[in-house]
Amino acid sequence: MNEIIIYTEPITLALPLPDGGTLTLTLPSAAEPDAAFLASWLFGKSEKTQVAYLADMHKFYTHVGKPLRIVTLADVQAFITSLARLNVSTQARAIATIKSALSFGMKTGYLSFNVGAVVKIPTRENTLAERIMSERQVYRMIDGETNTRNHAMLTLLYYGGLRAAELCDLQWRHLTEREAAGQVAIYGKGGKTRFVLLDEETWREVMALKTSLDTPAEYVFRSRQDHSRTGHKDDNRRLDESMIHRIVRTAAGRVGIVGNVSPHWMRHANATHSIEKGASLAMVQANLGHVDINTTAKYTHVRPGASTATILRGKKA
Repeated sequence: MNEIIIYTEPITLALPLPDGGTLTLTLPSAAEPDAAFLASWLFGKSEKTQVAYLADMHKFYTHVGKPLRIVTLADVQAFITSLARLNVSTQARAIATIKSALSFGMKTGYLSFNVGAVVKIPTRENTLAERIMSERQVYRMIDGETNTRNHAMLTLLYYGGLRAAELCDLQWRHLTEREAAGQVAIYGKGGKTRFVLLDEETWREVMALKTSLDTPAEYVFRSRQDHSRTGHKDDNRRLDESMIHRIVRTAAGRVGIVGNVSPHWMRHANATHSIEKGASLAMVQANLGHVDINTTAKYTHVRPGASTATILRGKKA
């Protein structure tokens, strides 16, 4: 019979971030035997991903009250049942997180059996079309922003297709002049570096922010805070993603765009508008840093160019 050990005190995980900082998070006491495993599972993932994954694992450990090595399929199913009152998207994310941890445990030999392998992730409604703004809406957002720095941020988010974290990570050393314009090197999701060519107008606007005192290692968009959330010495003055979200929401609200508008809506707009103007899927994939071209192709499905309705209307006698 396996000895059952009862843990009573919450544990603290100090997780290394890709940029050299450290993220500190707390989990229920049941996670204590899994601490080293969880650190390995999350290694190399972005701060945003680590926070999201551990939020779901916190719910799981709180519900099952035991470490992963003695978790059963019945435990996982009971946890899924406990999520019933949440929306489908939240349920799907939590279940996907648990499946990811259990799968990683099996692959690395930490677990002898993956009890989550048979668990299905609920299908989520495709709401992408609701988060794609028109060109007119994007132009109004950008034109309505009078703050020089914030205007440059909105411009880069849309024309460069950057993620919020990528915008915050951008340093002057990442910008390289190319004739009248230039390009940016982006160390993005999944530890991949991509290079994005900017148009002349966007390049000039960003470079206008640079002063003679800025060093190559300075952030292009700096925080007014002396220290970052992580407290890492090389991360000082890095703008937090939450500020980018506030700037985008404010810009959208200023011109009457409803919904929970986020920086990612600008990426959606970049992809959609580029494809509609004739850009190839391969070009958009490379520009946005999508690993799978099917991620890029989804933009062609939510904005159809024609339908039976338009054909029937066009064929009227």
